[in-house]
Parts: sequence; structure tokens; C-alpha cells
Amino acid sequence: MTLLIQRGTIVTASDQYTGDVFIDGEKITTIGTSLTMAADRVIDATGKYLFPGGIDVHTHLDMPFGGTTSADDFESGTIAAAHGGTTTVVDFAIQYRGQTLHHAWDTWMKKAEGKAAIDYGFHMIITELTDQVEQEMDALVRQGVTSFKLFMAYPGVFMLDDASIFRALLRTGQNGGTICMHAENGGVIDVLVKKALAEGKTAPKYHALTRPARAEAEATHRAIALAEIAEVPIYIVHLSAAEALEMVTEARDRGLPAYAETCPQYLFLSYDNYEEPGFAGAKYVMSPPLRSKETQDRLWRGLAFNDLQAISTDHCPFCMKEQKTLGEGDFSKIPNGAPGIETRMSLVYDGGVRSGRLSLNRFVELTATSPAKIFGLFPRKGTIAPGSDADIVIFDPEKTIRLAAKTLHMNVDYNPYEGREVTGATDTVISRGRIVVDAGTFVGRPGAGSFLKRSAR
Repeated sequence: MTLLIQRGTIVTASDQYTGDVFIDGEKITTIGTSLTMAADRVIDATGKYLFPGGIDVHTHLDMPFGGTTSADDFESGTIAAAHGGTTTVVDFAIQYRGQTLHHAWDTWMKKAEGKAAIDYGFHMIITELTDQVEQEMDALVRQGVTSFKLFMAYPGVFMLDDASIFRALLRTGQNGGTICMHAENGGVIDVLVKKALAEGKTAPKYHALTRPARAEAEATHRAIALAEIAEVPIYIVHLSAAEALEMVTEARDRGLPAYAETCPQYLFLSYDNYEEPGFAGAKYVMSPPLRSKETQDRLWRGLAFNDLQAISTDHCPFCMKEQKTLGEGDFSKIPNGAPGIETRMSLVYDGGVRSGRLSLNRFVELTATSPAKIFGLFPRKGTIAPGSDADIVIFDPEKTIRLAAKTLHMNVDYNPYEGREVTGATDTVISRGRIVVDAGTFVGRPGAGSFLKRSAR
């Protein structure tokens, strides 16, 4: 199939210009002005932006957690992502203790196959590091799974000790992989949680009050220090605290290859949401938790000045009915996570670009180009250029939408931004040359997404 998009404002991380894009099959083949070649379909994009398809490098689809499973599987989750202008996700396969990494990878590949409507890759969560697992890390890097997530939190479930973390970091120095770190001091948090429950403090807000910002900052500092000793890069996932951002900024100022992402929830929501009446605060139970409102400006500044390199979602939805309610009477049993895969691009455009906090180029860099470069997908993904995959979002900067669980496409019974109006929304979304969202209607196909082999550093 051939496609010609005319008169759009093409925006990449470095450029902005009005032009036409010709797509043949899965690739962008020609960019120019007043292109006249015949095409199966011609789209007039006058007055609209053409962005590279969004890349969300932090999602948890069909993930078991705390006695239940995240509410979006690879079908509903990737369809919702497409509606929001995201054409690539990198999800997490989980190695449970006693399992091989390849068993985990096979398990998650089966979850995605036949369901994913957009392209997808995987990071590998390592919960047990043996000599055999280290060798498997090398094999997975060769097979295109080039990043590994480790946890400093959730003792007894996901948490690794510092020696294991250091060994994994050293291994990536040999195999070219990248370590992603959940940086919170799990041991300290565990003590605080037990103390709060013993004192009868069971409401959702105590989830946040037992996970202090300094526990995130300490773990971030330690993760960066271990990576510095190992002489390898480190990527801090879902950074939420200004105190943790200070650690990343300091490391980058010293020239270290320290990277970090934040998420829309930390830019638009705050601790105040936990104080909503009754059990409503459970909607916002995630780790790390929402921070004080003044943190938002610090994170926006970090995004503008490249102390933070990416905005992803940590999309991990659980319904209030039957899922979040597992923690009524005990905040520590509330499944951790919130929906966000569909709302990222519009929220960040509205709150970042329209408010003057981010340039259009920086918006593209944070939502597509930079994650593509860090995680081995560039230049196939993350830009609009001849030879790149034809992943393009035709974005209407004047379209206003009201965010609501009923009208969004995520398989969850609430939305953290319910009722919020945002200006700037997707119109048409193209994934590898195929139109998947046409003027707001999903016209793609579950199973059309492909597994992405990613490059090592």
C-alpha cells in the first residue's frame, strides 16, 4: 500500500517544516514539498502536525501482581495506545525465582502474539541472578532483548541485593545491554509499612507516606554509584521525587551516562489526590507514589534541561471494583498501578508544549526519539526520515478532548484525569505504513504488531 500525506507540519527532535511524506509499504521513502506521485490514499494534513509515532518504553500489560492481573492485555492496551498516538511499546517480561530468562520471554511473547495491534519489544525483569542467568543475559541481548530491569524495592518478590545488581551491571559492560532500575529503598519501606499497619494506619494515603522521597533518592544515588563503579550506563525508571532528580542531575553534570524517565502522573497529579474522600485515593496507588505538588515544576525543569530523557507511562491499570478493593482495610494490599498508555501524548502536549514548558522538538524527543535511541530502536523508530518505519501521528493541535474512563479505550473503570480537558489530540495514526486509527476510529487489527529486535549499545 502507498500513502501520501500532504501539507503537514513535520516535527522531529531537530526540525520543523511544512512538507509531504510518501510511504511505500512499511517505510517512509520520500519527503519533499508538492509531491505528485500516485498513491493508494492521499491525506491532507493542512494545519496538523506530523509527529513520529510515540514510543512508550514502560508498560505492564497482562501482568500478574498482588493476586490479580493488570486489566489491559496486549489487545486492549495496544489499541488504547494507538488511539493516543503511541505506535511502539516496550513491556516487561518477568523472570520469577527458579525460572530461566528464556522461559519468561517465551511466556510474554505468547501474551502478545496475535493480540498486539502495534509493534512491541520487551525488557527482562531479573529477580534471581545466577551464573546461568548471566549467560542468558548475553543470549537475550543477541536475540534483541537488550535491557534488563532490576528492583531495589519489593523484598521477597522482586528485590535484588547490591552484589547481584553490581554483577548484572558488570555483565552489561560485556554484552552491551542496559540496566533499568526501580530505585526505592525496599528494606526501609518494608519497615515503615509494617510500622504504619501496626499503628492502625490503613488508608490509601499511607502507601505514599511509607514510601518517602528520600528512600527514592537514596536508591537512585546508590544505583548510579554502582553503575559508575561498573563503568556502565544506568536508566532510572519512573522517577517521581525532586530529591531523586538531584542525584541524576549531579551524576550527569559529572559526565556520567545516567538516564531517567518520568511519567505524566508525576507531572499532573500530586499527593493531594491521596486525600480524596473514602477509598478514592486507591486510584493513585502506584510505586513510587505521587509527590507534593511543588515537585511538578522541578520535574518539568528536568525535562526541559535534559536531566530527564524520556516520558513513559508505567501503564499498569487495575479496576477500582474487584481489584483496587483488595486493599480495603490494608493499603499494602492495593495493587500498584494506574492507566496512562492512551493519555500520554495529549497530556504532555497540552501541559508541556501549550504551556510553554517544552518546545515542539523537545516534545518529540521525550515521547519518541530519545527512548528510541536509548533502547536500540533508532533510526528505525523515533523519527520521520526516508528509510525509517512509517510510524506517523497526524496530530490536531486545536482539537480539545475531555478525558473520561467512558470515552477512552483502556480496559479500566476509572481515569486518574477524569474530567480534565486537554487541547491537542491524535487524528490519524499510522503504524508501519498501515493506518490503525483513522479520524479517531480504530481500523487496525489485533495481531498486526511485530516483535522488535532491539540493538545493543
